[in-house]
Amino acid sequence: MSPSRRLDPLLRRAQDKEDEVAKALAERQQALDMHQSRLAELRQYADEYASAQLATTSAAQLLNRRAFLDRLDNAVQAQSRTVDSNRERVDAERARLLLASRDKQVLEQLAASYRAQEKQAENRRDQREMDDLGARRAREARNGDDGSGA
Repeated sequence: MSPSRRLDPLLRRAQDKEDEVAKALAERQQALDMHQSRLAELRQYADEYASAQLATTSAAQLLNRRAFLDRLDNAVQAQSRTVDSNRERVDAERARLLLASRDKQVLEQLAASYRAQEKQAENRRDQREMDDLGARRAREARNGDDGSGA
């Protein structure tokens, strides 16, 4: 089996790995997008609630409002941490995809190099055969001329 053919299973595995990592990256990116959307919604709601002019009449209502704003702020901070965590995961998957792509590319280049070497060897072999055939015909032609002229 030629060296370039021996690399085929490795190339398939490298492609499968790259596909798997690309799928994981897409899933991570989708999760990040969802968490960023939730964060934007939470921030918008918190801003709207904080800026709303409510006619509060009692201290208890003011305390409830303040407590709710604090809970909203905590939720925004927690969601922000979730977004940061998901962003790190996306970056890690992107790095894994880059490495998988490089690995596959190295194998593809190696296989292409082997194929080029095999093609050169085949061309040299074909040329030798053609040279041998030409030399054989030339010998036969000389031998035929020597035999008929005597």
